[in-house]
Amino acid sequence: MAKKVLLIEDDRIVRENTSEILELANYKVKTAENGKLGISLAKSFLPDIIVCDILMPELDGYGVLQIISKIPELDQIPFIFLSAKTHHQDLRKGMELGADDYINKPFEESELLRALETRLKRVEAFDNKSKTTKNKPLLNQSETTSAINIKDLDQFLSHKQLFKYKKGETIYCQGNKSNHIFFIKKGSVKTYKINEFSKELITGFYSENQYFGYASFIARQPHAEYSKAIINTELYKITYDEISAIINNNHNMLFEFIDFMVSKNVSYKDKMLLFAYGSVRKKTAEVLLNLHKDLNLNAKKEISISRSDLADYIGIAKETLARTLHDFKEEKLVKFTSKTITILDTKLLKKVQ
Repeated sequence: MAKKVLLIEDDRIVRENTSEILELANYKVKTAENGKLGISLAKSFLPDIIVCDILMPELDGYGVLQIISKIPELDQIPFIFLSAKTHHQDLRKGMELGADDYINKPFEESELLRALETRLKRVEAFDNKSKTTKNKPLLNQSETTSAINIKDLDQFLSHKQLFKYKKGETIYCQGNKSNHIFFIKKGSVKTYKINEFSKELITGFYSENQYFGYASFIARQPHAEYSKAIINTELYKITYDEISAIINNNHNMLFEFIDFMVSKNVSYKDKMLLFAYGSVRKKTAEVLLNLHKDLNLNAKKEISISRSDLADYIGIAKETLARTLHDFKEEKLVKFTSKTITILDTKLLKKVQ
């Protein structure tokens, strides 16, 4: 059965063109020219997903989302903003209200269709999981404890849903509620903040068999940063109750988590000292060494990272990074292409001051 899309857009040309794209992709589409009509139509149409502009007469997109989120039969419908507003404050406001995605105009047809397909697949996977759980007999507390009394994390994860994100896809946004620790099975992820000048400030890179998103999770606070897949990525989401159950039944796992958190805290303090007092050469060398150690490198031991991301992570200008890498190349410490960097001598790179 064709999925139903409600498109709320005040610009007639955009509304008609977008509706045509969706209908050609076999979606059943209904449109509304403003927010008030959109809400009224949503109640009768009961769409599978809503695509909504932000700047509209009568009622803007933020107002539409706030009202829909308070209507029981509509509050679980995926909601995608479609807008020319590009400031990170607008993105953050939308995500805090509960939006599932944010597409900037003008957009590619494939971008829109991919966003819809991704959100609908997640809803379908959640519904299937809920039906399976609903059909299972209820367990008493002792049976539940026994079911989670696992020997190691790998055994536990093998029974969990695997979430897939395409290159460039956002995993969570600053201000989103933190409900999980994320564990990467395959791929790479970056975390970052956006300052008042809309500049990305990279806070971390994570690769296979690494956790991220744990700081906000442990503090039971909203995420303080954004996260995005650098390449196609597969990961698991581990809930607070699951972590508690694992630790309560497997004391060795408790010590593993403590070791992990302590090592990350020490690493963070060292990084802050380095960035505060280290030279550009020293900071660049240390970041390259850490990426070489932390990222799951290919057979050629190449660090695959954009120059922009690397410069943001170190906290220097791209031009400064380019000069520093050129110096390292002349000193035969590294070699690089436009997309990769390979460390030639880790011992000498550690001695850079």
